[in-house]
Amino acid sequence: QLVYPYDFRLTEKEVRAIFFSSFPWSFVIFSVSGGLGDTQFSFRLRQSGGQRTTHYEDDGEYNREAPLTLQRESAHYFGYVYFRQVKDSSMKRGYFQKSLVLVSRLPYVNLFQSLLQLIAPEYFDKLEPCLEAVCNEIDQWPPPVPGQTLNLPVMGVVIQVRIPSRVDKPGSSPVKQFNQENLLPAPLVLPSVHELDLFRCFQPVLIHVQMLWELMLLGEPIVVMAPSPTVSSEMVLALTSCLAPLRYCCDYRPYFTIHDSEFKEYTTRTQAPPNIVVGVTNPFFIKTLQHWPHILRVGELRMSGDLPKQVKVKKLAKLKTLDTKPGIYTSYKTFLHKDKTLIKRLLKGIQRKRPSEVQSALLRRHLLELTQSFIIPLEHYIASLMPLQRAITPWKNPPQIRPFRQEDFMKTLEHAGPQLTCVLKGDWLGLYRRFFKSPNFDGWYRQRHKEMTQKLEALHLEAICEANIVAWMKDKSEVEIVDLVLKLREKLVRARCQHLPVKEETLQRVGLYIETIIGSLPEDLQTVLHHH
Repeated sequence: QLVYPYDFRLTEKEVRAIFFSSFPWSFVIFSVSGGLGDTQFSFRLRQSGGQRTTHYEDDGEYNREAPLTLQRESAHYFGYVYFRQVKDSSMKRGYFQKSLVLVSRLPYVNLFQSLLQLIAPEYFDKLEPCLEAVCNEIDQWPPPVPGQTLNLPVMGVVIQVRIPSRVDKPGSSPVKQFNQENLLPAPLVLPSVHELDLFRCFQPVLIHVQMLWELMLLGEPIVVMAPSPTVSSEMVLALTSCLAPLRYCCDYRPYFTIHDSEFKEYTTRTQAPPNIVVGVTNPFFIKTLQHWPHILRVGELRMSGDLPKQVKVKKLAKLKTLDTKPGIYTSYKTFLHKDKTLIKRLLKGIQRKRPSEVQSALLRRHLLELTQSFIIPLEHYIASLMPLQRAITPWKNPPQIRPFRQEDFMKTLEHAGPQLTCVLKGDWLGLYRRFFKSPNFDGWYRQRHKEMTQKLEALHLEAICEANIVAWMKDKSEVEIVDLVLKLREKLVRARCQHLPVKEETLQRVGLYIETIIGSLPEDLQTVLHHH
């Protein structure tokens, strides 16, 4: 019905995708009792039709400083939905059914769902004028700067939230550095911009968390079948977050419908299922996706005083078409042995009526330690591939980073493997071998290689700064000197464009070097180089 701001351009394909992803289709009612009331969920869709400029042009600066898991997406949109369904005899079907959707490239599920809780009830009541007023307020918000605490005024409330930064220590609780200005009314403080209540999301699968962590680490295709888009989207987002600080590099769809443009691509049987986690609610998917290797069927999430009924691991053959019982349908055998201490600690927390956020923190810490135990040996090995600093000389191209050899890495595990930081026994070597074939390894390696290449460039610039340029020029021909000027200029441009980790004074000194060298050349060459 309405897109705000008006100048936001969506393609027809995107509008259709957003429309079909914005309704909990199993509840869109034609004749049932009181209606569903209000419900919230999320989806993620592929952008179609070319790159578009974003409201804040410099995504690069944000993405350099934000944790890898919170970067602004370039090829996908997130949709955050607030759906209301109530009885209304004045409506054609006897029900008021409407969704308000916030579309963003940022994965800030907590912030945006909290924002919708404030805006949507007003919007359903007052319609367009309400959105106009809200958008005017949001237009005044500062851009999200990693490491900063933001005060975001909207509809008489100030939302206060800290944007995480890449330099935050993994696993540390959000810094209590909220501005102590006397904000009146008292701000609505969000403990996190993006973290879900993991304990609540993983309730029915707590005893299988480790298996799910392995499946996510390996980028395995997983279907989450849930009774509602809320449960489906929360479970998918919880799964993708459980590898932090390692970035989950595969595709994921928190709520996927049969109207999705990728439906044919994901349900075809002519090729292996893609590396993706999809959340679905339509029972029809049990039939169309039964060839997928891992299917997680969950019921409604209910917080109760006891450990909720845990789903069982079942054979895929037991997948019935319609009355499938909750369970993890897979033939996957875990590489690592189960950690019973985690379940014991969570059970103790349930008995002691520990708040859900404390249980979630326990769970998150366990997953973080597991991921770190797995990734630290890889980090140590890749750091050893960096050339020695003394091998970097000013007048030669910097040496290459040595290639990553899987077998060489495996040899390091005997003395510096995960066993140093993790008590879990099992086939760690087998897990690494499988990980090397996954998109998550590819994504991790590319990111590290890029960072190391930039570090080498930065070290090379520093070496040039320390060099005696006049002595070098003494026995050089004009051709060699002009060649050096062009190369240094190119390096300087690259350093600024790529925001290399170089001090500003180093860049200024290189600039001065270039001017000094040009000044030593004959006038005709000086003119050419100044115009070049």
